[in-house]
Amino acid sequence: MRLLSVLLLAAVALNAEEKVDLYTIHRIKAEAFQNSKVMEHAFYLTDVHGPRLTGSPGIRGAAEWVLGRLREWGLQDPKLEKWGPFGRGWSNVRFTAHLKEPQYSPLIGFARPWSPSTNGPVSGDPILAILRTEADFDKFKDKLKGKIVLIEPPRALTPITSAPNRRFSESELDAVAQAPDPAQRFPFVMPIPNQPAFGTPQGPGGPPPGPVGPVFAAPSPGPSGQPFDREGQRRFRSKLNQFLTQEGVLVAVSPGDRTDGGTVRATAAGSREEKDPLPPPSVALTPEHYNRLARLIERKIPVTLEFDIQNRFHEEDKDSFNVIAEIPGDRKKDELVMLGAHFDSWTGGTGATDNAAGSVVVLEAIRILKALDLKMPRTVRLALWTGEEQGLLGSRAYVKDHFADRETMTLKPEHTKLSGYFNLDNGTGKIRGVYLQGNDMIRPIFEAWLGPFKDLGATTTTIRSTSGTDHLSFDAVGLPGFQFVQDPVEYSSRSHHTNMDLYDRLQAGDLIQASAIMASFVYHTAIREEMLPRRPLPKPEPRGRPGDRPRTGASDN
Repeated sequence: MRLLSVLLLAAVALNAEEKVDLYTIHRIKAEAFQNSKVMEHAFYLTDVHGPRLTGSPGIRGAAEWVLGRLREWGLQDPKLEKWGPFGRGWSNVRFTAHLKEPQYSPLIGFARPWSPSTNGPVSGDPILAILRTEADFDKFKDKLKGKIVLIEPPRALTPITSAPNRRFSESELDAVAQAPDPAQRFPFVMPIPNQPAFGTPQGPGGPPPGPVGPVFAAPSPGPSGQPFDREGQRRFRSKLNQFLTQEGVLVAVSPGDRTDGGTVRATAAGSREEKDPLPPPSVALTPEHYNRLARLIERKIPVTLEFDIQNRFHEEDKDSFNVIAEIPGDRKKDELVMLGAHFDSWTGGTGATDNAAGSVVVLEAIRILKALDLKMPRTVRLALWTGEEQGLLGSRAYVKDHFADRETMTLKPEHTKLSGYFNLDNGTGKIRGVYLQGNDMIRPIFEAWLGPFKDLGATTTTIRSTSGTDHLSFDAVGLPGFQFVQDPVEYSSRSHHTNMDLYDRLQAGDLIQASAIMASFVYHTAIREEMLPRRPLPKPEPRGRPGDRPRTGASDN
């Protein structure tokens, strides 16, 4: 009798296990590994159409290219679904920077977004005028007219003591998989391993502590030495720009905050908002070149710099768009599964790891599903978001229009129809697992779906949440939205928001692996008899933003 009971319990447990379609996974892997188009997608999004700042010709051209591919693959109703207003667009079409005296040298840098042109080549002698607080303005009033102004202190550079490229070890993944101490104030936020906090030698503008994922610049410190809040940072930037423009500054120069040699990472100089004052022409230089200029100035050696910067503001269409397309379902076609990534990028590079990587994985996953002609009960909807770099704007607008208003938690009919949303936005690294966003009910489901990819390194489910990207827009209104755990590779150390975020930093094998896993997760969500389990609905958040911590993005305007 006891043996019979054990057998019956085992049978119940077996029947309760999540079903995995191993035959279809085999087909998905074969298409992904033997016929991959992921690097071809990446070439067009980066080398041809990058950078893709929201509101720029680059993102418009990239979107039109994507629509062509989606039509070619036979997706239903590929379109640019408008949202807005975004504000003025901006693009750089020419940048040259030279040290002419005491010895000639080209300068490595780029024009900071939302700053104007120099209207042809301009040259002059630089002045070091460190402007960190409003109290500093009085020190330099009436002294900056016609000057090229270095507005930040030099960066203290130290030798690189660890490899910028890294992957998660098994012990690190084991640690990620552990639930955090319930006594922690923010129990489900995933910290970045080995990332400097505010006030470290990397200095203002370096990455703050946060989740595994996009790393954002710290605000400039206020008079107390503590970081401003986001609004305080914006207010100071507006006052600084107004002061520099009124003083007649020729060019404002800042150092990038990377210290690995030749890499430049910088924030926006101006704002997409028309109400905000424009800065003078603004430049970020690699710290090594910036520091050389500062040393020459401090020793009173005659210095001549020359810049030729041509930027364009695009104000013809204040709205932006998300790229949307579908594979229609059959018997449950009114129910949805979504996959997406942010399509926009920062400037300086071509937006390869941030986030052409996620976008091409999403495109490749949808191509695989369509190429295999898989019959899925639920409709699969692709979304490539814009405005993410300014605060998840595109995905937030989409969720509000289609699913729910976060401020009131007024639900739209589609809210009950979305089974799940899967996002990729942590660089080029391969998928190592998935964040459960505090939803323990989904753990056995995702563990079963990851099983066939164990030999490809994807093994980890963690109750922890991750922050900073578009799955938060869904999670914030009680929808199952998920970001995958990815190897860091060089994301935070080299490529994120820098001039080195180029095609060559993409890892083909990682993106191919991620495409297969993304396609498999979407497929199994689409064929699953029940929808994915949800947590209870959150309470309205009248003035909040999605997620478990405010986003203070380097390019947040």
